[in-house]
Amino acid sequence: MNVTIQPSGINGKISAPSSKSVAQRVIAASLLNGGEMLITGYTESDDSLAALGIIKSLGAKVKQGENLLVKGNPPAHKIEKLELNCGESGLSSRLFAPLSLLYSGNVTLNGRGSLLKRPFSGLMKYPFEQTGIKYSDNKGNLPVSLQGQLSAKEIIVDGSGGSQFLSGLLMTLPLLSGDSLIKVLNLKSKPYIDLTVNVASKFGVGIDNDNYEVFRIKGNQRYSCDSYNIEGDWSGASCMLVAGAVAGTVEVTNLDYRSNQADKKIVEVLESAGANVEIKTSSVKVAKNSLNAFCFDAMDSPDLFPALVALAANCDGVSQIKGVSRLSSKESNRAETLISEFGKINVKIELNGDSMIVEGNTAKNSIKNVRLNSHNDHRIAMSAAVGAAGLLDFASTIIIENAGCVNKSYPGFWKDFEMIRC
Repeated sequence: MNVTIQPSGINGKISAPSSKSVAQRVIAASLLNGGEMLITGYTESDDSLAALGIIKSLGAKVKQGENLLVKGNPPAHKIEKLELNCGESGLSSRLFAPLSLLYSGNVTLNGRGSLLKRPFSGLMKYPFEQTGIKYSDNKGNLPVSLQGQLSAKEIIVDGSGGSQFLSGLLMTLPLLSGDSLIKVLNLKSKPYIDLTVNVASKFGVGIDNDNYEVFRIKGNQRYSCDSYNIEGDWSGASCMLVAGAVAGTVEVTNLDYRSNQADKKIVEVLESAGANVEIKTSSVKVAKNSLNAFCFDAMDSPDLFPALVALAANCDGVSQIKGVSRLSSKESNRAETLISEFGKINVKIELNGDSMIVEGNTAKNSIKNVRLNSHNDHRIAMSAAVGAAGLLDFASTIIIENAGCVNKSYPGFWKDFEMIRC
């Protein structure tokens, strides 16, 4: 699927899709839930469908309509052998890795596409071996094989590669018969741990946290919840908000600024860059203004990088975005991809240690009929569209190849983007 972007302004109102980060955690918790529950506010995406497929494999019953109705299947009887397909979802693969061991002592995790290239051994191998689980993989990648019975012990986890596997442990360990303690070294993406703890708490499960360095988890807890409304997605909304800042005006509804989501930081960056930002009860409105260079540390919110590059490309001056080390294990190597694709529209990007340096307003009136490739990365596709919208002159056309990859997180992106173009 290719999408053509032609010169236009931005003006309109759209609703943010539900957060796939929250959705996958709620879907996992609904499997562990003791009864039937209603999940509202759900927006279908490839990653959420992967999570639903996994819980069905583990015995949950799911009715999909406007909302989700899930009858959980708390672990009771062991399954001889499990093979779980995680699609292209990095979160689901790492979330369900420990959780699946509640159901079987012989588990194989697999996936497809970009997930087959993403690292696993550095995240999982040592923590699993500490609990007596035999771990093996394919040269550090999927498929991953897990054998053994998870036990409550003191575990040391390296959090420098992200928080997804830690989230899986935090959701799993409360169901063991004994108490557990996790010591975490150099944790990144701390707000995502807040999401996990918050979801667990709404299911009646308590997790004690000491400065994100020590987590104490009581055993013999149970998940119980009748209904859950999934909040809007700040990650998906970030590119739309940037579109308003660089090319007109946009209001994105279904956003709660009290959220624990890391990517709500986009509001602070937009304000820092000089955009007109209005925060309302359940929406954010952004209007174009004279934009200046900014500096932002994206270590805890790496998914913002593509949207931030699109913003920086339209600012006067040189912007600095820190946290490049978090980009190599995404759907693509996002640092390389951003440099390559934005370079095609004459945006100058360099790396300086762990920072990305973006020289703004270098491309205006100098790009003609360019083809950009998403590299099958949903956030690259969205940021390319938004960045191009601000940089196009009246004789230019930009084609984004492999644009259907937005289905991973935001299937309605192109429809919404067309709605706000004018």
